[in-house]
Amino acid sequence: MVIKNREKKFDTIVIGIGAMGSSTLYQLAKNNKSVLGIEQSNIPNSVGSSHGINRIIRLAYSEHPAYVPMLRRAYELWYDLEKNCNEKILFKTGSLDISKEDHWVFSGSLNSCIQHEIPYEVLKGNEISKRFPAYNFPTNYKGLFQKDGGFLLSEKIIEHYAKLALHHNAKISSMESVIRWEVNNGEVSVTTNKSNYKSDSLVITAGSWINKLVPELLNLAVPERQVLGWFKTRNDNKFKKNFPVFSCSVDEGRFYGFPIHKIQGFKIGKYNHLNEIIDPDRQNTDLSDLDEHALRYAISKYFPEANGKLLEYQTCMFTNTPDENFIIDRHPNYSQVFIAGGFSGHGFKFTSVVGEIISEMILKSKFPNELEFLRLSRFI
Repeated sequence: MVIKNREKKFDTIVIGIGAMGSSTLYQLAKNNKSVLGIEQSNIPNSVGSSHGINRIIRLAYSEHPAYVPMLRRAYELWYDLEKNCNEKILFKTGSLDISKEDHWVFSGSLNSCIQHEIPYEVLKGNEISKRFPAYNFPTNYKGLFQKDGGFLLSEKIIEHYAKLALHHNAKISSMESVIRWEVNNGEVSVTTNKSNYKSDSLVITAGSWINKLVPELLNLAVPERQVLGWFKTRNDNKFKKNFPVFSCSVDEGRFYGFPIHKIQGFKIGKYNHLNEIIDPDRQNTDLSDLDEHALRYAISKYFPEANGKLLEYQTCMFTNTPDENFIIDRHPNYSQVFIAGGFSGHGFKFTSVVGEIISEMILKSKFPNELEFLRLSRFI
């Protein structure tokens, strides 16, 4: 896209058109704001945090019960997106949060359901296996099953939000890198490798690159390498039609997984994988034996019928905060600049509502009281 000189001043510029950026761009454009989205790669792409077909959505939320109202709104907005793009992007499979009874994965999920009156079922390990035969958990584990869980088509969603934003007259420039931004006399200036732009406000949703654009986040939004694997099963039907998405904490670590969809094989990942802090500009996308073994440790014990050949793998990134909660706030020094980052491996499901939240922060100049726990000030 070539932006003519007369178009180089905008109401808002959004840096990073991945999940959160594309949603924000759409929400602002829908509200008749002149907006520019700048993305250093393609849209969507396979170098960030949202590729690999799908991401989990769970209404029972073990991380913090305060996320549940956001999730309820997110579900509403996902249904709206399906209508707007005329395509199914949310698949309900049910979700399982599995751990020992006193571990936060199970207990936190249970607490969120009780606090917010979400329907749920508690299953012992052997009951999980009886109901969902692909699972193989010991009896001393418990699983919370919630029927509204499932997965979202992550790459499709970014593509749809970008198209809808363009439909509402947004401008988007891909393969363009931001060199610097600054605020002078209340006006934002953004310099890229291709041009210079000005705006009244700026949104930075740059994923694992956010701490390069906002130095204040250097130790608060830390990129970490992840690996997703797709493994051949003995019986694909067990991993397709009666297989909830899951999050589990076991002796071998904390894992998450999906039923078979699009790509052949059972998809599984490990939270914090090998604990590799990385520079997102120097990602290691090769697969090591350690990478594969980290996933097989869980598969061999808890999903033994999926311990076949590794059919495909992809690397991606988490951007972790110290408390593993998001950062959504104004910049600490510039009221015209808004930041959303540190989604710590559980943020994608909130994409629809985060875009709405940021746009309302700009349009209404108001921060939601119920999201105080996500403000940057909790670290400073």
